Amino acid sequence: MSSSNDFTASIKTEQADTELSSRQAAAAPRSFWASLTEDWWAVILGAFIIAAVLLFATAAPSLHFPVPTYLWTSLDDLTGKVLTANNLLLLVVIGAVFLLLASTAVYLSGASVRNFAKGFALIFLLALAALVIAGNKTIAYYGIEYVVFALVFGLIIGNIFTLPVWLKEAARSEFFIKTGLVILGISILFTDIIQAGLPGLLQAVLVVAVVWFFSMWLSRKLKVDDEFGVILASAVSICGVSAAIVAAGAIQGDKKKLSYVTSLVLLVAIPMLIIQPWLAGKLHLPELVAGAWLGGTLDTTASVTAAAQLVGPLALKAGVIVKFSQNVLIGVAAIFIAGWWSYRKNAASAAATENKGIGIVWERFPKFVLGFIGASLLFSFLVPTGTIKQVTPVLNSLRTVWFALAFVSIGLEARFSDLVKVQGGRPAFAFIGAQVFNVLWTLLWAYLLFGGVLFAAPDIK
Repeated sequence: MSSSNDFTASIKTEQADTELSSRQAAAAPRSFWASLTEDWWAVILGAFIIAAVLLFATAAPSLHFPVPTYLWTSLDDLTGKVLTANNLLLLVVIGAVFLLLASTAVYLSGASVRNFAKGFALIFLLALAALVIAGNKTIAYYGIEYVVFALVFGLIIGNIFTLPVWLKEAARSEFFIKTGLVILGISILFTDIIQAGLPGLLQAVLVVAVVWFFSMWLSRKLKVDDEFGVILASAVSICGVSAAIVAAGAIQGDKKKLSYVTSLVLLVAIPMLIIQPWLAGKLHLPELVAGAWLGGTLDTTASVTAAAQLVGPLALKAGVIVKFSQNVLIGVAAIFIAGWWSYRKNAASAAATENKGIGIVWERFPKFVLGFIGASLLFSFLVPTGTIKQVTPVLNSLRTVWFALAFVSIGLEARFSDLVKVQGGRPAFAFIGAQVFNVLWTLLWAYLLFGGVLFAAPDIK
């Protein structure tokens, strides 16, 4: 009997020791690297890539950076340009470097590197397939971007098969796209924005502000929750997926809602790419007006470029400049959304801000935006023009791969049924309604500001 009591006491003692050890482990301070958020890792990786490319360019000004090609017109062209040994080797090297960088972040964050590496390999192959398919001359002519193919690949796999753990571990859409957004900052030069002058800046502010609040109003009218509404409104009003990521980060939003909105952005973008240039011709819009309209409504610089090329060279230049002007508002939007969400007039927000004050705004602020702004300032004012021309193609190429990885991951995380099932499909109706308003409102201001009605038309040559 005594030995039974001793055994029971021993078990209880071991359990107590285990619980104590668990509490001590939970209470123990995490290492600096393990405490870094996904946003900070995006900044670190993006900054490392930019710094490495700049370092090589400075050390060897005559160095020619190899950039992978995805462009082809025929099967012979595909095998002779894209599927050559040198091009494939370059893609393998890029994949290996990206895997090393991302795995470092995953390892130091405490996740499974083995699972991540296994899933990353598949996602990378799907991303490359999307880039190669979109590189076909005919497909590129109609403005169908790699993001569509990447999303479709992910959607097919994610909706037909049950994803294994290793693939779920690697499908880090936000991490990939945030890293790409940091690199995108090198393309948002303040000199380009100044070139648009007052009309370009006015259109950007008027479109973003009014469309954002209209989208929120419509979302509430359709009884879409505010978290969904903020992500949706930011996507419609600023620049699609990038803005949705920023908004979701600022409010610490549900990743499923972000994935839902991202899917909507890409699905709606396809008919817009085709219909808007056709409408511009039917309405006999001047090229500058058409370009400003496309730049203010289409969600990515690539889609603006594809659509505006169908209108004319002046439309192309005006569209890209207006899109840059709108993109630079990402940082401003992040600060506004983080502050607005934190200080909303409800009991929960009041209780939180009473103790934290301005600190909660910083807590919710998407830190990767700092990397985006830093890269923009660096290339706008410090990096010599010659160096910018040398490194921009390679950095843009690397950014594109990060984005392709992100869109495959978004497809893996999304579900077709969600478009109907989530809140009765109301977010989809809110998005489409807001996008229709966006198209009409932007057309009005593009005509007033770039058509010479309120100001002399900008001198864009």
